[in-house]
Amino acid sequence: MELSLFGYIEDLQELAIIERPVRRSLKTPEEIERLTVDEELNDIERAVYLLSSGQDIQGTSVVANLPVLIRQNPSETLRRVVPKIREVLHVAGIEMQLTAAYSFLTILQEESVPVHSYCLSFLQIILQNLEHRDIGVSNAWLDTLLAVIDVLPKETIRHEILNPLVSKAQLSQTLQSRLTSCRILGKLASKFEAHIVKRDILPLVESLCQDVEYEVRSCMCRQLELIAQGIGTELTKAAILPELIELARDEGSSVRLAAFETLVNLLSMFDHDDRSQIVLPLVKSFCEKSFKADESVLTSLSLHLGKLCHGLQGLFTQEQHMWFLEFYKKLCRIGLHQENGHNDNQIENMELEKKYSTVRKNCAYNFPAMVVFVGAKNFHIDLYATFFCLCHDPDVPVRYTIALGFCEVCKLLGSNVYLIHKELVALLQDDSLEVVDALLDHLTETLELMTSGGDNSGLDNKLMIVPDLVPALTSAEQRVANSLKWRSHEKLLQKFSCLPHIISSDQIYYRFLHRMFTIILTNNVLPVQKAASRTLCIFLRYNRKQEQRHEIIQKLVEQLGQGKSYWNRQRFLDTCEYIMEFFSKSFFCKYFYLSVLELTGDPVANVRMKVCNMLPKLKSTLKLPADKHLLQQLELCVRKLLCQEKDKDVLAVVKRTVLELDRMEISMDAVHVRTLCGVVLVCTPCDPASLALQPTPIKYQKRFFEKDLLDQEKEREEHLLLEMEQIEKEKQQSEARSSNEKSYERKRRDSKTGSALPKSLPTVISGSSSGTQTVSRESKKSKLIRSQSFSSQAIHPKHGSLEKGTNKSNSVIGVGKNVLLPFVEDSLKIRTGSASASMSFSSATTMSSRGPGNTGDQKTNNSKEVQSRKLSLKNRKQKS
Repeated sequence: MELSLFGYIEDLQELAIIERPVRRSLKTPEEIERLTVDEELNDIERAVYLLSSGQDIQGTSVVANLPVLIRQNPSETLRRVVPKIREVLHVAGIEMQLTAAYSFLTILQEESVPVHSYCLSFLQIILQNLEHRDIGVSNAWLDTLLAVIDVLPKETIRHEILNPLVSKAQLSQTLQSRLTSCRILGKLASKFEAHIVKRDILPLVESLCQDVEYEVRSCMCRQLELIAQGIGTELTKAAILPELIELARDEGSSVRLAAFETLVNLLSMFDHDDRSQIVLPLVKSFCEKSFKADESVLTSLSLHLGKLCHGLQGLFTQEQHMWFLEFYKKLCRIGLHQENGHNDNQIENMELEKKYSTVRKNCAYNFPAMVVFVGAKNFHIDLYATFFCLCHDPDVPVRYTIALGFCEVCKLLGSNVYLIHKELVALLQDDSLEVVDALLDHLTETLELMTSGGDNSGLDNKLMIVPDLVPALTSAEQRVANSLKWRSHEKLLQKFSCLPHIISSDQIYYRFLHRMFTIILTNNVLPVQKAASRTLCIFLRYNRKQEQRHEIIQKLVEQLGQGKSYWNRQRFLDTCEYIMEFFSKSFFCKYFYLSVLELTGDPVANVRMKVCNMLPKLKSTLKLPADKHLLQQLELCVRKLLCQEKDKDVLAVVKRTVLELDRMEISMDAVHVRTLCGVVLVCTPCDPASLALQPTPIKYQKRFFEKDLLDQEKEREEHLLLEMEQIEKEKQQSEARSSNEKSYERKRRDSKTGSALPKSLPTVISGSSSGTQTVSRESKKSKLIRSQSFSSQAIHPKHGSLEKGTNKSNSVIGVGKNVLLPFVEDSLKIRTGSASASMSFSSATTMSSRGPGNTGDQKTNNSKEVQSRKLSLKNRKQKS
């Protein structure tokens, strides 16, 4: 196959063949001549000319333009154009008929002409075309007539519609005529009094309910609800209920289904006895027969089952209650365990599976009503398994529908909402993004209900769901971000703004906040970036750690405000607008004001233009005299822009902004100051009474008062967060200190217990220089226990043993210079005291070498030893 510049040769030949009929479809000169209209004709004359001698497409154009002609020139249009349309419609095609029906309805809805004129000009045309041979055209004209009946007077309805209807509803008329009569009768019942309906309309209704064609019986049955609302409760019980009972036993399934739906819709009009003795057995029998033999009506039955159970609430016996509950459970599982191999016709199988899927979807729609039916207390036993199946149904429409009603189920469960938290996690992690999107509309309310639950179970619910909820939310955001559904991504990021009320500040910081930064920096969809910026500012607003807040602010300034991409710098300005919305003026001025002003010198004109548009907002954040230097910086930047700006669009914005800045007032820190004829007028924003008394203009006072109150509230909340952070730090320090004290006290108590145990044990300290000890097995265990305590406290058992063995070992311990001299008895006593003092000193020295903080005892023992030595020397001198 030969390849040319524009593709393969054979492909080009095929295109040439296709093109030939298009060339032949062009109008010939004769056809163009017939379609040409004199340009000097006005609109009315042109419309009449085209309707009289133009082509069908031109006549259809005139009919479509009829509402415009009526608005421009109603009298001439009604006099000349409408009669011509009436003549043309007798032979017009389907397209012109449908266009005329729509145009007539538009004229009625716009009220372009009075009702009386409308009836004279259009009503007969509508009635004449009701019996058009095409069903679509006939239904279009019928819809127009039903809308017209709402505005027609009673006398006109009686003479023009009701009286001819008596003959058209007869059995001798066509099927289409009788079907049209059924719908008209349902509309007329609300236009007349009950006695007129009973006399003129009910006989026709009873006749059509007994019609030989099941289509007529079904159509009339569906109109009985409107007729019952028009005649009241007593006539409904006497005339409508018997007809419904008979139609509910009809041989046609569509008639039985229409009777079932009408009974469900009219439950509120029946009294207690009728509902319990007639309606309840009737619908129960209908449900049984439909499930066993008539699968074609299961779709509508499943759709109305919730309304039926709710309307008959309180009438069920225990057995009936369980029967309807089990019937609902069967419908929820229908089609899930069907064997496809038994049916060779795959097309029928697919249609049946689609029908069963619709039944389960309707059951998911009715699930909140069934929760009311069984009660929140019995949910876990009666409905949880069914709810689990619906949330994990293989068909996406079923899961989508249950996700739409998930929030309603949470409300109904109340304190038992924790039972379904796993299903919420499963739906958030669903493979279909449609299911995730269905949760988003009420995600904020759902999460709050999930984590608060009941009055007493809120903390338990949070501890239970948050560990699973956070990964589910992050994975849902990742999957939505990777798809092309940016609107769903934007909606999910907006819903994340509720997280500060649900999870802790640290969880938000480590799991969500950095993700918001990534989205702002890398995502290419502007609404998504703005949603991420807004949510990031809310996270920053409720962050409870100052270090984390400073890190976030630094990232915003460095990565966005000073970023290399002009797109990021523009997103920084968007973020600053959110900062001004959520934070106080002082917070913005402290962290972001100068960074925004620096962008007035940005090399990209779009960034400078965006900053110039923000200048009035920047000035509104200032408070004098504290922000006087910031005001000077603002004025300097404006002067620089006026002098140096070369881009004409930016310069135009600057000039417009300068005028707005000149008209702005600036708030004061404590007061608002205004001058009037050289006199300074002062009014405090905190006191409304003082505002009313001062001669400052009222609008000025009110505007500044409201803004200042709001700003003061924001600033108070920011200070409160700082105080809460400080309180938490002090609390943590006090808890750490108390835990250390408790551990120290426990160890001291253990050491005392250890010191008391070995006192009763036999311990022998030999008098040899080696100081060997003989201990029992229990003493070894006590040493092992004592080794776990402070080393300074391990000396007490040995010290006790030394005190016991003092009498036996004095001669050994007292060995020294004093022992070598010959002493008399008195000096021996003194030496004995000196020996005991030296013994206590040695033991104290041992303690000080192992334990901390015993220096005071060591000094005391040293002083005692010195005194004893001085006394012994005196005695020796006296003796000599």
